[in-house]
Order: sequence, then structure tokens, then C-alpha cells
Amino acid sequence: MECDIRDRGLSTEGKKRIEWAERNMPVLSIIRKRFEKERPLLGKRIAACLHVTTETANLARTLTAGGAEMRLCASNPLSTQDDVTASLVMDYGIPVFAINGEDNRTYYKHINSCLDFSPHITMDDGADLVSTLHSKRKELVPDILGGTEETTTGVIRLRSMAKNGVLRYPVIAVNDSLTKHLFDNRYGTGQSTIDGILRATNTLIAGKTFCVCGYGWCGRGIAKRADGLGARVIVCEVDSVKAIEALMDGFMVLPGVEAIREADIMVTATGDINVIDRAHFGAAKDGVIIANSGHFDVEINTKALEEMAVQVKEVRNLVHEYAMKDGRKIYLLAKGRLVNLSCADGHPPDVMDMSFANQALAAEYIINNKLSISVHTLPVEIDNEIALLKLKSMGKVIDTLTDEQRAYLEEWRMGT
Repeated sequence: MECDIRDRGLSTEGKKRIEWAERNMPVLSIIRKRFEKERPLLGKRIAACLHVTTETANLARTLTAGGAEMRLCASNPLSTQDDVTASLVMDYGIPVFAINGEDNRTYYKHINSCLDFSPHITMDDGADLVSTLHSKRKELVPDILGGTEETTTGVIRLRSMAKNGVLRYPVIAVNDSLTKHLFDNRYGTGQSTIDGILRATNTLIAGKTFCVCGYGWCGRGIAKRADGLGARVIVCEVDSVKAIEALMDGFMVLPGVEAIREADIMVTATGDINVIDRAHFGAAKDGVIIANSGHFDVEINTKALEEMAVQVKEVRNLVHEYAMKDGRKIYLLAKGRLVNLSCADGHPPDVMDMSFANQALAAEYIINNKLSISVHTLPVEIDNEIALLKLKSMGKVIDTLTDEQRAYLEEWRMGT
């Protein structure tokens, strides 16, 4: 089998961890069982550029159970779990092109390896696969039925492509499904970001001043978890409505340069570039820990930090100390890459269960529907189906509308 992974001998440990994650992904398991019977993806080729984790492995198993041929590469050089890649290749027969710590050249070589078998569907996390296809592999576009996008950053890029008239096939913004961003972004990112910081630094959160840049669903989740651990939380925002929301949620709101003077820990979660920049480094409190929870490693201006520092050294695994001219020390985690996947295991499988259920059902939806060239969202009926399956797996039952209540909601003449 064509693949490029670190060590096939790691497959035994990888399989154990994949199976452990599967126990906490009941919705995806239900979909997989249906896919095994119905084979809705039979004969379709899927190229996926995702974080290669135990949860992603279970998505890949579901897609291939549905009849798809699949190739998988990494959407981040530091998020790949090498034992998982080995198990996917050795135990499940899925070609994988991903090595933890791969350089930029290898990263794009792997993306091209995934595209080499001329996919019908693309699955992306950050839109690097789509971007490469549109810029370097245009000859493959005619065979593509559609694609899916997992994360906010990727959706932003895709909407820009659509707006500028360069998007050449339909893409479903899985990130915009309620059962994705309301849960994965908030509860998944909230927990996994804190987990990454703790594993990297072993620092105490309680009593610290914790700054979150960005108060979207990811930022909300991070702020809430930091607050729950006893931190004093500051939020930095450019959106006035989100800033008011942060205030009303009980958090301080300050400009970034002011916030970093007080911050013991500062995390970015915006999807934008140079959120922490030269001015912030110049004002930073001595000993501040800086981390990024946005998809790409652009939110922290690491080049500027290196230029301003007089000495740089790694003091713990994936913790680099930058000594400034005035004696202050700044600690950067994971080289500015996604801290939750670089320093920890990423989101728990319980929440990725819903996110990857969206991915699996999106692939089926693309095959069954002719979509216009645009950025789409999954129908609300699919969102509701996933939510109901998740509730059922948790042993929860909810009320249903009576005929009278349904009629009242649909009748405009009825009032007081």
C-alpha cells in the first residue's frame, strides 16, 4: 500500500487507542453500522486533510465502511499521532501520508499524495487541500462532486474564495452545523486547550490572570474553562457585540497590549494573523506563557518574537523561552501551533463524535444532491438527527410537540 508514515511497528498501540476512542463515539458507530449495510459511498474516492488522531481514525473507518476509497494526510504537522497512522495502514488498510513534526515541504508533498488518486470528495480542516487543488492541481476539479470543511479558519478562506469567484466546486461548511460549532468549538476547544497548556507547562491555573484573544465559540469555551479553574479572565476582542457579551459573562475586556501587561497566560483563538505582535511582546509581563488555539500558526508573530529576543532555548518539550533585552522571559508553547493538538490529544472523542457524524453525513449528502458552486451548510434536519442520536446514546429523552402545539406555531391568526 502506498503511504508515508513514521513506523508501522506502532500499530498495536494505535489500534488500542482507536478502539478506546470508539467507545465514546456512539453516534459515529451508529452511522457506521448503517453505512456497512447501505454502502452509500461505494465507488467514491475521498481525499481527507485532517488532524490524524484516534477520533479521525474512526471517521475514516466509517467512510470506508460506507464503500469509499480514502487517502488521509495531516492538516497540521504537529497534530499527527504516529501510532494512529500505523494502525490505519496496518489494521484498516487506509493509505495515510502524515508524520508528526514533518517539515513544510513534506506537508505539501503529503497533500499532493492524497490528491494523486483523483478524489470525488475532499475533506479539509483549514482549506489547505482545497487551496492546493485550486492552485496546483486544477486538472482534478472536473471529477470532484464536492467537499467539506471542518474548522472556522477554513470556512473563512472558502467564503473568500466564493466571494472572489474562484471556488470551483461546492463545499459544505461542516463547522457551521450547530452540532459542530456549539459543542466542538466551545466544549472541545475549551477543555483541550487547557489540557494542552497544563501538559506542556504543569502550571497552576487557579489564581493566574488568563487572557483569551477572541470571543467566538472557541474563545468562549476557553474563557469558561479557565474561569472554572479559578483564573481571573480577560478577553480581547475587535467585535463590539462579542466584547459586550464577554463583559456580561463576567469577564474583563481590555485591548491586547494592556491585557498582556497583566497576563500570566495568553491564548489566541481568532483565525486571524499577528494577533499577538511586536507591541505585545514589548509590553508583556515577565514570565507570560503564550499559546495559540487557532488553526494556523499565524496568530502569534513568532518571527518578530525571535527577532526581539536575545536568546531562545527549549526549557521543556514544546516550551521555548525567549529572553528579552531587558531581562523579561516570554514562554511560547508548541512554536505557535495549535496547542491542544501539539501538546495534548486534541478534543475528547465524546465531542468529536458529533463533529465527525456531520462529516460522514455530509459526504453522503454530497453524493445524493447536486449542489451549486458555493459554501453550503448541512440541512437542519441532519443537525437534529445527530443531536437526537447523541441524546439517545446518553440515555436522555426529550419532550415532543403535541398536535395542538404544532398547529399553534404554524397558525399566524392565533394570538392572545
